[in-house]
Amino acid sequence: MNETTKLSRREQILQALAQMLEVNPGQRITTAALAKEVGVSEAALYRHFPSKARMFEGLIGFIEETVFTRVNMITSSDSPAIRQCEQILTLVLAFVERNPGMARILTADALAGETDRLRGRVNQFFERLETQIKQVLREAEPKEGLRTETTVGITANLMIAVAEGRIRQFVRSEFQRRPTENWQDQWPRLSVGLFRNAE
Repeated sequence: MNETTKLSRREQILQALAQMLEVNPGQRITTAALAKEVGVSEAALYRHFPSKARMFEGLIGFIEETVFTRVNMITSSDSPAIRQCEQILTLVLAFVERNPGMARILTADALAGETDRLRGRVNQFFERLETQIKQVLREAEPKEGLRTETTVGITANLMIAVAEGRIRQFVRSEFQRRPTENWQDQWPRLSVGLFRNAE
């Protein structure tokens, strides 16, 4: 019984933190303000999370679990490699669009003044995403006779850079410029320059 209540309160704290990141763009979140938002004392917050850094880690964990569960579904499908790359990038862009507070974490905007470990976790998220795309691209040649115009590593890095840039625009515009805006028109232009048939 107590464990269920505890879990529920932890989730409440993380949801409140994500909401505050969304409605207060550019502002640093204090534990006092977060406690007020949740309706508990600061001491109660620390009973569930030993530090604010652990709260951010909880949100990063949620991002990782949500995104990579779906990425694994995409990469285990029979879709062509170009389609899988598009689906992975669209997934990330749509996820941050639905969760603007998470966009601030992925750009490290919300992590200013926090521990280096948190920024390291965000870096790992994008590195893991890039690795997944590299794997898709490596398998494309033997399976589909599809090759990248340049190396697999350079191509995957460019795709991630485009996604990160769109997320940053979203945060910089205080969530006015949606990450998926014009994406359906831009991806075909981008993909044409990235791939060629194997000779």
